[in-house]
Amino acid sequence: MQPRFGIRTKLLLSILAILLLSYSTLLYSTMNTLSASLHNESQRSLEANLKFARSQFSDRSDIVKYTLLQSSLSNTLQAHLAGREKGALVVRLNKWHTVLPFLDLMVVLDRNKRILARMDGKAAGQTVEFPGVVDQAMAAKKVITSTELIPAPLLCRAGVTGFCGGARAGGEAMVVTVTVPILDQSGQVLGCVVTGDIMNRHPNLPTELKDVFGSDVVVTITQRGMRIASSLPQSQASSYHLDARVMDSLERGEIFRGDTTIDGIQYETAVDPLLNSRGEFVGSLGVAVSMERFRKLRQESLDNIMASAILGIIASFGLAFIASRKLTGPLRELAAKARRIERGDFDQRVEETQSDEVGVLATSFNTMAQALRDRDRIINRKTGDLQDLNEQLEKKVTDRTSALTMEMGRLEAVLTSLAEGVVVTDRDNHVVLYNPAAQEMFGLVPHRVIGQAIERVCQLGGFEGLIGRIRELRDPEAWGGSSVDMSVRGKPFKIYLCSLNDEQEEFGGIVVSMRDVSVEQQVDRMKTDFISTVSHELKTPLTSMKGSLQLLLNRGKWLTDTERQLLTVCFRNTQRLIRLISDILDISGIESGGMLFTFRPLALGEVAVYAVEEIKSYAMSRGITIVNTVGEHLPHVYGDSDRLIQVMTNLLSNAVKFSPDGKVVMVTAEREGNYVVVSVADRGKVIEPNDRDKLFKKFQQIRGTERQKGGTGLGLAICKEIVDRHHGRIFYTAAKEYGNTFSFTVPVMGETDGQG
Repeated sequence: MQPRFGIRTKLLLSILAILLLSYSTLLYSTMNTLSASLHNESQRSLEANLKFARSQFSDRSDIVKYTLLQSSLSNTLQAHLAGREKGALVVRLNKWHTVLPFLDLMVVLDRNKRILARMDGKAAGQTVEFPGVVDQAMAAKKVITSTELIPAPLLCRAGVTGFCGGARAGGEAMVVTVTVPILDQSGQVLGCVVTGDIMNRHPNLPTELKDVFGSDVVVTITQRGMRIASSLPQSQASSYHLDARVMDSLERGEIFRGDTTIDGIQYETAVDPLLNSRGEFVGSLGVAVSMERFRKLRQESLDNIMASAILGIIASFGLAFIASRKLTGPLRELAAKARRIERGDFDQRVEETQSDEVGVLATSFNTMAQALRDRDRIINRKTGDLQDLNEQLEKKVTDRTSALTMEMGRLEAVLTSLAEGVVVTDRDNHVVLYNPAAQEMFGLVPHRVIGQAIERVCQLGGFEGLIGRIRELRDPEAWGGSSVDMSVRGKPFKIYLCSLNDEQEEFGGIVVSMRDVSVEQQVDRMKTDFISTVSHELKTPLTSMKGSLQLLLNRGKWLTDTERQLLTVCFRNTQRLIRLISDILDISGIESGGMLFTFRPLALGEVAVYAVEEIKSYAMSRGITIVNTVGEHLPHVYGDSDRLIQVMTNLLSNAVKFSPDGKVVMVTAEREGNYVVVSVADRGKVIEPNDRDKLFKKFQQIRGTERQKGGTGLGLAICKEIVDRHHGRIFYTAAKEYGNTFSFTVPVMGETDGQG
């Protein structure tokens, strides 16, 4: 079979592809570098021109400022102003105008902002209100330079020609103002000199800025976004308004940078906002740098690179063509010999005449042909041995299959004999194993379960509550096991769920184990009834014993110290037994429904006061302060007053018992939605995380010397039962270092009226 493409063709195409890729990469990287360099150069040019434009914009103001500031210190000027000598002040204004001919506005105001003198010597005595600058200059007693928008009527009263009639009479002008206050020897303000350079009178600035910035730079001044002056020639300049996005940046006091097109030429633009003395946006100063020079430079570089790339590709391709012709001859001979070897002729050999890589290939070919001939003999000899080994392997596979079948039989027997129901799924959560106990619990025969989705089986068997847990176990973060207590068809079940992982540590299925705990709950009820009966029988004699012991201790004056000490121990233990029995009776009554609850509207503030009073003496004996912040502003709750006092008393007793001496126990309450949350916080050692699950269980006490201070282990369990009957919840919160907070919720009056 002849190849579709020969080596020479492939070599030429490979070289061409390499050249194209190399030159493309070179062109891409060079143009990126050049573009970045030109962009940086344009940005530097833009920054420099904007900085210079700012300085040019403010130079005249600085000249006016220092010229007038020097004259304002003259005693003669102060005397003219104090004496309101209008003629002398007009002469002074004309002298200043000779030095500063570019000024369009020059007036002298007294301290009441009335005109004392204008350059034309007319209309003196009028009051003018220049926007803020006069007040600022007189108040601060310093020169104020600002760019202001001054209405045409105000300019007319100040003696500026061209604003007293015509098209400008109703408008306004952008004026660069310099306000110099005149002070007397004591520092009092006599008046001020206000000068202004009106930007609107210089719509074209080519003669002033063209030589400075060059033809590639355009300087523009706008008033409220409308162009009023530009360095463009008058034939190119036209009125335009800045874009909304530019105005948005300028009005926030930010410099805008972006691209724009002027007369078909692309410019890089920077626009600086101009603010008045009150910080308000009045106009802008913009500089645009032409990108035409940078574009031409980039195009020239691209043309040079393309020309060199074309020449390099042509030269390289010619050299590759000559080299490929010399290389492919011996390779074709090798291909022909290889095809004969493919047909089984292992005696083929090639001449080893060249000393280059082709010669090395010829030597390797001859060595390969000899090796193939030798291996052919070995393969024929080993084939018989391989057949024998294959027969032995088949026998071992048969034996192992029998062993696995027996092992599966044992496993099936174990699962069949289990009293607990077991359901196993595959990675798709389809049931693959289902023992008889599970069949009895689900009430479904195996042929309706095997191969079905576990969610569907749960729906058919009445275990819909497991579907959410089963879906959670597919999440890798939730892998592991969990237990669920639920009731199905009137029977309580304890259900364990665990995920399986395959060899790649991926989800492989779920094992569901379920147990009917009806008998266990019946035993628990019997045990509870027995304990309740025994407690009732013990409480009466113990109460009598307590009274007798108390009578002996109070009236037995003839007792020795040892006898009194022994009686005291008996009395204390009798009290402890009575408390234990009372707690057992309480929790038994709550669980059996024998304890009556009287629900009515309550104020938690009163409940807290009663509970604190009950525990106050115990707290004072240990130097512990109880701070009660439960206010009367809280809404009424619906509950049993005596039982809620019992809950708060138990929590306060624990807080006082397990707090170090001299600390503070806090009682707080606040509304959260439809509930009021009551919290009791102590400063004791934080309960270990391993012990927190035992807090609200019966006959459970926390390990460790810090919290083993006596008690029945029923207080928090009783609190939980009482709070549950109030349709609330009780929970524990640990502080970061020291302190524990026990909280419970009670529904607000109106949310659970009539419950209980």
